[in-house]
Amino acid sequence: MAVVEESTGREAVIQRLRDVGLRVTGPRLEVLQVLAAGGHMDVESITATARERLGTLTSQAVYEMLRHFLETGLATKFDRPGLPAVFEVSGPPHQHALCLRCGRVENVRVEVPKPAGGELRSWRMDDAEVIFKGLCPDCLSASRD
Repeated sequence: MAVVEESTGREAVIQRLRDVGLRVTGPRLEVLQVLAAGGHMDVESITATARERLGTLTSQAVYEMLRHFLETGLATKFDRPGLPAVFEVSGPPHQHALCLRCGRVENVRVEVPKPAGGELRSWRMDDAEVIFKGLCPDCLSASRD
């Protein structure tokens, strides 16, 4: 699934909700638009951003929407050790880079290696995850100051 374009955001988000069988509601529409525009966001950031536009919205409601988005494949979740998980709109397969200082997450497009030497030959692999860990440019710059 392609990331929702800003110029067709509302119509594309409405269609994506309908395509997976979810009822189109104002809060769902807003939360999915926030995800589409915001990259990797935790629940509190999603809630605060959507609340600015909607007026009222609870974190519990956002958790419930995200659960539906995950179940239907509209969104994906990335767990950060020791930090809240972040969510993003589903898109082309990719890996992640994680800043070990601030928790920033960026998408990385790489070909995932296959197990070497015929290891796991009796397995059917459906997915693999590679996480690059280090310091983001902002944290690296701050550590030099």
